[in-house]
Amino acid sequence: MRMSAQMDGDFVVFLIGMRINRFRSLRKWLPVARAMGPMVKELRADPALGMLHFESFFNGRTTIMVQYWRSTDHLMAYAKDREANHWPAWKRFFREAYASEAVGVWHETYTVSGYETVYVNMPEFGLGRAGELVPTTKVGDRSAERLAAARRDR
Repeated sequence: MRMSAQMDGDFVVFLIGMRINRFRSLRKWLPVARAMGPMVKELRADPALGMLHFESFFNGRTTIMVQYWRSTDHLMAYAKDREANHWPAWKRFFREAYASEAVGVWHETYTVSGYETVYVNMPEFGLGRAGELVPTTKVGDRSAERLAAARRDR
């Protein structure tokens, strides 16, 4: 079956991850790796915080988590909330791991107002899980045409 994702309004795609630079420095990078679990658990437990969905991937020494957020305001509010799990993890990283260069952390933030998706013979995935999956009825349509239509509709 051929499906497409549908989202109401603008949203944010947030990519975040880490890279192990020194495998032998386990005491430096393992706490960084373990810090994401409590954050995701906290975000999933309270949809009002604004994270819609996430997917995680591992590529050797580098991790990537793709997160979908309702808005940059939600994302920034969580990042700066001193009562949430992110703030102490970030402070701990700078106190315990930053200077060692044993582990690197990274993120990229994209505000999305136009998009195009297609899922063929796929379970719910990515933006299709963050938003709503809808059938794509025209088999012959092209990605470029759908993306142009999405831009016109916004």
